[in-house]
Amino acid sequence: MIVPERLCWLEGQPGGREWLARLPALTRECAETWGLRLGDPYEYAFVSLALRVDLSDGTHGVLKIGFPHRESAHEADALAHYGGRGAIRLLDHDPDRGALLLERCEPGTTLLEGTDEVGSLPIAARVLSRLWRPPGPGHPFRALASDADRWVRTLPARWEQLGRPFERSLLDELVAAFVELPPTQGELVVCHQDFHRGNVLRAEREEWLAIDPKPVVAEREFDTAALIRDGDGDPCERLDFLVSELALDRERMRRWALSHTLAWSFDEDEPDESGIEVARRLAAC
Repeated sequence: MIVPERLCWLEGQPGGREWLARLPALTRECAETWGLRLGDPYEYAFVSLALRVDLSDGTHGVLKIGFPHRESAHEADALAHYGGRGAIRLLDHDPDRGALLLERCEPGTTLLEGTDEVGSLPIAARVLSRLWRPPGPGHPFRALASDADRWVRTLPARWEQLGRPFERSLLDELVAAFVELPPTQGELVVCHQDFHRGNVLRAEREEWLAIDPKPVVAEREFDTAALIRDGDGDPCERLDFLVSELALDRERMRRWALSHTLAWSFDEDEPDESGIEVARRLAAC
């Protein structure tokens, strides 16, 4: 197996070069373990290898081997929790290899393709709302509150280290949101955290199914953040639409979207100007 060129950027990440070197062997081992016939890779995957596969009984599936990262550590657990309700089904999981055997969506086009923002947002909102269920006893999922606490402690220094890449007032809004929102949350559910239209695929079992959760436990308002920032249109208009569609608290949604978008814009990599601009627009909503 030839490692797709689009994954080569991972060579610059800690442990990335070693993971890429192991990837062909990991793929062969998964194919042998699950009796898979390997097909072509998906073009969209850039932090994992995702291959079309056929199972021994002829079932079409997807083999996904992910680059280890804390955000996706419990992807398999989230899919098992969703149980195929609004999301792809987990067929099997090899945690030692970081491999997931998944239901394949056909035709597998994303909600970004062939549908404009006005038409796609109601569909996305319906799919997202179907995912929201409280976690079970002894669940493995990380609480968003722990991420918020970490960001409050680390992001001000990160902002200074990067040369103050945006105005202090935005950083202050981020810190205030991550201090004030977690202890006042409503009912906690297993949130997808990265639910945008590119992570919603057209399928056959259900018309649209979500993929690639990065699960955390938080209130519903938090889980709209990725959808609010998703697209070239006005994030404030998306916010208002989703408030109406999902009957959630507008100010909590706005503050979660602003703070989470900004945190993801400079936490690990160089500052993402598009994310920073979305945060600015949400600050003005």
